[in-house]
Amino acid sequence: MSDMGVTEHAGARDNRQRAPVGEDEAVCLETGAVDTSVKKTRARGMTIIEVVIVLAIVGILASIGIPLYNDYRFNTMVAQAKSDIADIDYVIAQYQADNGGDLPDSLGDIGKSGLLDPWGSPYGYLNLVTLKGNGHARKDKNLVPLNSDYDLYSKGKDGDSVGPLTAKASRDDVIRASNGRFVGLASDY
Repeated sequence: MSDMGVTEHAGARDNRQRAPVGEDEAVCLETGAVDTSVKKTRARGMTIIEVVIVLAIVGILASIGIPLYNDYRFNTMVAQAKSDIADIDYVIAQYQADNGGDLPDSLGDIGKSGLLDPWGSPYGYLNLVTLKGNGHARKDKNLVPLNSDYDLYSKGKDGDSVGPLTAKASRDDVIRASNGRFVGLASDY
C-alpha cells in the first residue's frame, strides 16, 4: 500500500522515496526499481444521485425561505405605510391648529399630494366634515364609519380599495380608524 511516497512490503516499512511512473506504478528513487503496488487515486466528480440530493435540499430550503422573506417584506411595507399615515395625521393636526380647526380639503393642502405608499399608490384622504352624508366614508364590518373627522388610508398591496373593510379589495389596506386611535391593516381592525 502507498502512503505519501512510503511503501510497506511484507510487514516491514520501506522509507525509500517513490516517484510516480505510470498510472498504477512508481519508481524507487534510490534503487530505480519499479513498484507496481502503488495505486494512484483519481479525483472523482459528483454522481447523479448526489446532484439530485443537493437539488432536493436546495428546493426544500427555498420553499421554506421564500415565503418567510415575502412575509418579512410585506410586514416591512405595512410598517412603512403605518409610519407615513401617522406622519400625515400629525401634519393634518398642525394644519387644523393653524386654521381654526378646519381640515384640509386634500393632501395637496398640506404638501403631501405626491406621497406614495410602499406599493406605489397615492394615499387616500377624504374630509368627512365637509362631506354631505357618509356614503363615501370607509366603514367597518357593521357598516359604521371608521372615523368622524377624515379617512386616511393606503390601498395596500393589491392597489385596490372599496369603502367597506369586509370587501376583499380592502383587507390589505392600511387604515386610520377611530379618529386616529388605530393605524394598521384593515384585516386587523
